[in-house]
Amino acid sequence: MQEEFNCFFFIADYHSLTTHPTPQDLHGNVKRVLVEYLATGIDPEKSTLYIQSDLPETAELYLLLNMNAYMGELERVTTFKEKSRKQPENVNAGLLTYPSLMAADIIIHKAHKVPVGKDQEQHLEMTRTFARRFNRMYEQEFFPEPTAFNFGDNLIKIPGLDGSGKMGKSEGEGNAIFLGEDPKSIRKKIMRAVSDAGPTEPNSPKSEPVENLFSLLKVVSTEEVVAFFDEQYNSCKIRYGDLKKQLAEDVINFTAPLRERILEVSADEKYLSKVAKMGAEKAHESGAKTVKEAREIIGFRSF
Repeated sequence: MQEEFNCFFFIADYHSLTTHPTPQDLHGNVKRVLVEYLATGIDPEKSTLYIQSDLPETAELYLLLNMNAYMGELERVTTFKEKSRKQPENVNAGLLTYPSLMAADIIIHKAHKVPVGKDQEQHLEMTRTFARRFNRMYEQEFFPEPTAFNFGDNLIKIPGLDGSGKMGKSEGEGNAIFLGEDPKSIRKKIMRAVSDAGPTEPNSPKSEPVENLFSLLKVVSTEEVVAFFDEQYNSCKIRYGDLKKQLAEDVINFTAPLRERILEVSADEKYLSKVAKMGAEKAHESGAKTVKEAREIIGFRSF
C-alpha cells in the first residue's frame, strides 16, 4: 500500500478509553502496537504513522460530527449492541459514539480508501453517512465518501479463540494471539481454543468454533494441511487436539521472523520516539488543515 498510496496509519488510543485502561496499560499498549506496525513493514518515511492522541484535531472533528449524529442510528450499530450486552456495567458515551470517532479518524485526512476488516463494515458505512450529511447540510463537496480497501474479493475477519467473534484483546487476553508472543504462550492459548464434540455424520456443517479454527488454519498453514484436516472432519475421523497442535506450530513459524523484529525494534526507544514525533508532525499538517476548513464551512470564523 505505502508504495502506491499516500497512507495514514494510526494507533487508536482514544478508542481504547472505552474499556478504562490504567495509565500503565495504555502507554504499554500504544508502544506494543507502534512496535508491531514497524516490525510488520510500515515505513514511517513512506507513510504517516502516528498516535491518535497526538492529533488533538481528531477530538474536535469528533465533536463536530457528534452534533449531527443521532441516537437512533448509533444505538442500532451491531458492535454497540454486542458490547452493551457483554459489558452492561460499562455502557459509556464513548462506546455509543465509537462510529463518529472512527469517522473522524478517516475523514480528517479525506481518505478515499480504508483498509478495514469485515467487522468494521458497518462503521465504514456510517462514516460515509456522516460525510454525506456534512456535505449536504453545508452544501459543500468537502468530505469524500470512503470505501473499503482490500487485496482480495472479500473483507478479512480473523476469528478469535473463544469460539465466536473476531480476534482482539478487547475480547479478552485468551482470545487473541499477539505477533510478538512467545511459542509457549501461543501453544497454551491454541490448545485451549473452543471447539465442539466433533462431527457425528460425514460432511456435516462445521460449528462456528470449528469453522474459526479452520479459518485460522487457512491463514497460516499450507493448502495440503488444510485439505488433510478438512478430509478428517468430513469423514468423522478428526481429532481436534491434532488440529490444534498443527495450528499452534504453524502460527509459531508464521510469527517467528516478526517476533525477532519486534524484540529488536522494541529495544530502540530513541527510534520509537523519533517515529512518533515525525508521525505527529505529518498527521498535524494534514489534519489541522481539514479541521480549519471544516470550521470555516460550519461558520466558526475569527473577528
